[in-house]
Amino acid sequence: MTREIVVGAAQLGPIEKEHTRRDVVDRMLALLHRAHGMGCDLVVYPELALTSFFPRWYMEDQAEIDAYFEPAMPGNETQPLFDEAKRLGLGFSFGYAELAEADGETHRFNTSILVDKAGTIVGKYRKIHLPGHAENEPYREFQHLEKRYFEVGDLGFGVWPALGGNIGMCICNDRRWPETYRVMGLQNVEMVLCGYNTPVHNPPAPEMDNLSNFHNHLVMQSGAYQNGTWVIGVAKCGPEAGVPMIGQSAIIAPSGEIVAQATSLDDELIVAACDLDRCAPYKSTVFNFAAHRRPEHYGLIVERTGAEPPGSGG
Repeated sequence: MTREIVVGAAQLGPIEKEHTRRDVVDRMLALLHRAHGMGCDLVVYPELALTSFFPRWYMEDQAEIDAYFEPAMPGNETQPLFDEAKRLGLGFSFGYAELAEADGETHRFNTSILVDKAGTIVGKYRKIHLPGHAENEPYREFQHLEKRYFEVGDLGFGVWPALGGNIGMCICNDRRWPETYRVMGLQNVEMVLCGYNTPVHNPPAPEMDNLSNFHNHLVMQSGAYQNGTWVIGVAKCGPEAGVPMIGQSAIIAPSGEIVAQATSLDDELIVAACDLDRCAPYKSTVFNFAAHRRPEHYGLIVERTGAEPPGSGG
């Protein structure tokens, strides 16, 4: 008997500055109902799903910035999503800007949560690989100020037993780094959920613009194959606030193959039955870490050549 999770990747089209949380949650609920009608067990929404991608604007007023953050999860605006998913018996995951209090201090993270079919938050991840910059750069057509508005995530790359498998999360730029998948792979992850808001245009390296979609799939497919895991990549996409963002949300098998892909730049649901047992052959043969992975020998090139490893400061 297979361990199958029917996954709905719930891509969202543009969310404009004037759109309210209520507007967005209504759209998320529509996709949730569609997913229920298609037999889904889990619905995955994108990064910063509740608002426009606000790091594209330079702001100095902290109150203006904090208006994009959620002080509680669920809150008044998001509670209907939790309630309806519980009523329908669906798990879900989405990203949001988290305002957290700890030891009398306020912290701000780019966060994603995993919610089980009972409506309980069973996993939380805070984005580690923050892209962009921290100060206004006027030469840009738009800003990418994640380093200004968010702290580096402090929860590590966790893996949670949920929905009959081992599920992990990452967010947007995390997907470009092999360590993201490997840390979860070493915890026997079987499905990685990844939301993203990725502009087509990269102001510091515009020569890469025509490769945006290729690179998006490249990193997720390689991460899936090299760690024997499903990867669910879900976009917020389209021309948001005049900034084109890539779509091509995809459900990727442990083989690295794309088994379902979005074809629009708007709200769209793609669905695939993901058999978690397809992970095992890759984990037990080609990528059997215990048998073949040899991190104790990775530093030998430094010893032989005297070269300093990148970033060592030497």
